[in-house]
Parts: sequence; C-alpha cells; structure tokens
Amino acid sequence: MRRTALRGVTVATVATALVIGSPLVAQAATTYPSDSTPPNLISLLNGYDQYWTSTGTNNLHGTVDDGATLAKNDELTSWINQHATKAQQFTALQDAEYNNATNTAYDQSFTVSQGLGDVLGKLFVKGRLDGSLPLTNALINSSNGTSGAYVGTGAAKAHFSYPRPYLPSDPAATLPAGDDQVNCNPATVNASSLAANRTGKAWADAKGNLTITRVPATTDTTHEFSPNDVVLDAGYGQKGICTGGSYPSGHTTTAYQAGITLATLVPELAPEILARTSEAGNDRIVLGVHYPLDIMGGRIDGEAALATRWSDTQYRTQVLEPARAELVQYLEAQCGGTLASCIAAEKPYTDDPYGGQAMPGGTAQVVTDRASAVSVYHERLTYGFARTGVAGQAPSVPAGASNLLLTAFPTLTDAQRTAVLAQTEIDSGYPLDQTGSANGSWERLDLAAATSATVAIQADGSAKVLSTGGTATVVSGVLTAPKGTSVQAGSAIALRGTGLPAGATLQVVLHSDPVTVGTLTVGADGTATGSVTIPAGTAAGSHTLDLVDASGASALVSPLGITVTAAAGGSGTTGGSGTTGGSGTAGAAGTVPVGVHLPVVSG
Repeated sequence: MRRTALRGVTVATVATALVIGSPLVAQAATTYPSDSTPPNLISLLNGYDQYWTSTGTNNLHGTVDDGATLAKNDELTSWINQHATKAQQFTALQDAEYNNATNTAYDQSFTVSQGLGDVLGKLFVKGRLDGSLPLTNALINSSNGTSGAYVGTGAAKAHFSYPRPYLPSDPAATLPAGDDQVNCNPATVNASSLAANRTGKAWADAKGNLTITRVPATTDTTHEFSPNDVVLDAGYGQKGICTGGSYPSGHTTTAYQAGITLATLVPELAPEILARTSEAGNDRIVLGVHYPLDIMGGRIDGEAALATRWSDTQYRTQVLEPARAELVQYLEAQCGGTLASCIAAEKPYTDDPYGGQAMPGGTAQVVTDRASAVSVYHERLTYGFARTGVAGQAPSVPAGASNLLLTAFPTLTDAQRTAVLAQTEIDSGYPLDQTGSANGSWERLDLAAATSATVAIQADGSAKVLSTGGTATVVSGVLTAPKGTSVQAGSAIALRGTGLPAGATLQVVLHSDPVTVGTLTVGADGTATGSVTIPAGTAAGSHTLDLVDASGASALVSPLGITVTAAAGGSGTTGGSGTTGGSGTAGAAGTVPVGVHLPVVSG
C-alpha cells in the first residue's frame, strides 16, 4: 500500500492542525498563479460583523450586536446536537478526523466521497489508498492537497473570535476531568459575553450555558476509509479547540474544498457530493463545536477557494483536468462500464440525520435521491434564519464563480454559466449575504441546484434555467408547425424540428394527458421533419407537443403550443404517418413513460 507522505511536516504541526480544525499548508512542487492569490476570507466573511463584534484581542469575548440572529444560531445548534441519531454522531466523528503524520487515518476528502454512491465511493477510497490515483490524491487531500488544503481559517477565527457552543457561559463552571484544565479553564475560556442573550431561553440553563451534549470518543473499526482502526475524538478538551474561534468552521472549509473539488471532477454526481459535503459541515453542529453560521461561512470559504483554483488557467489545465481524467478512467475501469452505467447501477448517497424529526423551521433533512439531495443542500444554505438584509435584490454572482460549472456545462460560455448561477441562487438578505459588494455574494450560490439544472439556449444565445434537480443538461431544440398550429382532432399536423441531437429518434408526445402520437428521426444536421396525427378523441382547446427520447427526456427548449379543434365526425384514428427527417413514419398513439419531459443531455 502506498500513501502520499506529508513532506517536511512535523508531528507537532500535524497535531496542531488536528485540534484547531484547519488543514496543513499545502506544499506544491510546481507553483501556479493562484498559489499567491488565495481569497481573503476575512473580507468574504465580514457580514458576521453585524451580529457580533469581538474585542479584537482573540479572547472569545465581545459584544452581541444582533441578539435575535445569535439566539437562532444557539437554538438550531442545541437542537441539532440533541436530536442527531447515534449513527449520525459516529459519522460526525468520522468527519472530524484529519490524517496523521504516518498516514494511518483519513480526512474529509475521504468521507465526502460517500456522495459518489455505494460502489464508486468505495472504489475512490481504494484508489486513494493503493496509489492508483496519485494526481487526485495530491489535489484533494485535506492535509496538503493543492485544492483540498488551499486555504486555512486561522486568521479569520482570530479576527472574529466567537466562543464555541460547548464552552460554558458561566466562568465558575467545572470542566470534565479529561480536559486541559489550564488552557481550557472556564475562568478565562468561556462564552460569558453571550450569557445575557442566552439566559431564559429554552435551549440554555439558568446561567446561560447552552444545552450541548458532548459526543464521546470512539474507535472506527469499520475500515471504510482506512485499513487501520482509527481513534475518533472531537477534541473538546484540547487547547486548539477550546481556545480557537468558532467562526468560520475550519473543518467545514476543508470539507467544502474537498467536496467542491470532487464535485467538479465528477460533475455527474455533483449534487450528491455537495449534499454529502453539507452533511460534513452540519456534523460540526452535531458535535456541538460549531453553529450554523460557522458552517455557512465555511461553505463560502470553500466556494471562493475552488473558484480561484478553477479560474487559474495553468492550474486548471495542469492539475484539475488531468486529475479528472485520471479519476474518471480509473472509476470506469474498476466498475467495468461507463460512468453513467455505473451510477445507474449503484445505490446513491442517502442520509437521515435526525431519525425523521424535523428541525425548527425546517425539515428532517432526509436524503434519499437526487431531488432530496438538492433540497437538503438548499435548506442548509440559510438554515431557516430570518433575513437580516434586503430581499429581492438583483443576482450578485461573484467573479470567477462561473468556472465552478466548467465540467458540468462544458459547452456553455462564461456568460451562460454565470446566468445559470444567477437563476439558481437564493434570494438576497439572508445572513452573510454580501450582495452588491465587490466580493459578490457567495452565500447566495446554490451549487447543487446549478449542477442539476436543465438549461435552454435561446435564439439570442442567452441561457434559461428550465428546472433543477435532474441531470446537468443543455437543450436547444425548437419545434415548429410549418403549416400552422391549429389542427382538427383526427387530422395530421406537419412538424419541423431544429437544434436536435443528430441521429436521435424522438417520440412526439401530446399533452396535457401525455400520449405518444409518433416519432421523428433527426438528421445529421440536427433537423427533422414529418407529420403526426392528433387522436380523434383529443379534447378541443390548447395543447402542447414535445419531443422526448426513449427515457422520456425532452429535447426542446419549450414544447410547441397547438390548438385542437373538434373532430369533424366525432371519431377518427389515433395514429398517422409522415416522413421523419427524410425517413420513418409516425407511430401509433400510446402512453408516455413515467418521467416525461426530463432533459436530454447535449453537453
């Protein structure tokens, strides 16, 4: 077994990284322009200043500026910590792990790979462990990966200096026996600045201590991410954790650097990978060492970091793209089929963090499929916080963010990818939103929605998002009726399609009640012509015609609207014939498979 060593890194350095929730600084053999231009995290995260002002001395004390928002932060943290299942607590401990100097453990770049599914995820881990994925490992690992450990949060934590949830608000509190009694002494290391805002709340005691239960250390004997037994410990009583600021979450920052990297390497599973990454962030709340605002900040860090990397042409072409090619080739070879077929055959990522219990103001955040993965990711963008800014502002997509969609939508232009992000982002005004600033709003980006979008390219070249929660798809097909869109029931209507997938045979589907009324075969130039007969029993009025492939996925920017008039004699046949793309006939009417009007992938 071969493992990548941490060159020039001491055991003490590794230990420090483990407890403060930040990765080791990446050491790259080759330098790239973005190496020296990482995002300024303090600037990106300064929306936090409207809720809390630290003393400026990194002592975990300060002034509450928005008691309501910080109270909601507390409420959600306590609820998540108190309601997580035992299985989720174990996963949270796994997600807290950083590798060690001897490479006998694992890190977030391993755990988020569960988003690849039950087969591909295991293959990914296997390839990382046996040395089959050297480019991917050097890129993504959370200790010294060039994107997985690109930015750290030490300076930002010191700047905002907010006390962690499990720290007592009462300076006279007694620590558990195993804690560092000197460096974590509640007399100085406490959340006393928050006591007044917590006292009297249902999620705190009479002295303002937040209701948090520590998750006990355990040993991971599953060997899911490492062939070794690995001791898992949240590190509550260690100096680096107790004295380290809560905002932003270093572990979440690292998880999103790994998760977004993996999502861009395997965009076919981006929504699931991103949902699993959001779970890793949420797991910091499960352990009671972070709040939702910390997790939202960590996501912002990861987004900005990976956008910077993907915007670096040299890094993209010499590091990211070769790693993607290596990983896809490896997964297909190990799975024994195309990536699409392997994905279709495996069990997708799932999660049920609270045993079906809905969190305050939200859902139970259960993931069972792609649609629910996108939905849960969306919910964790805001965690149900009330707006603290102005709603309804124009989209504010940060510069470079569009490059995060390069692999999901390789045929789109930069302007079109930016439009996809703009149309899928959340509304303005939620905590940490920087809409209108020079930074743009990383908080509003919904990458799970964007990477699962069906995008239509309009006649003027603009991109329009038709739906989300499916497969990243670009459609440009247009269907017209050369002889008019009014047709009598039982009669034929002439059709012409352009911008369609060359060589495809597409079903012509009549709506409202879906009925297949024929087929069109697309020529090499992407056009198809023919006619279909509208069933005699079709009700008079407005209807639409769609073109779909065998799976029920639409190839059109939008269906063709037609007007059906009553049949002359009240009866007629339901089939018809006509040439289709130079050959073929229209088929008989029939029902459409479940899932009709999903997109056809064209790039």
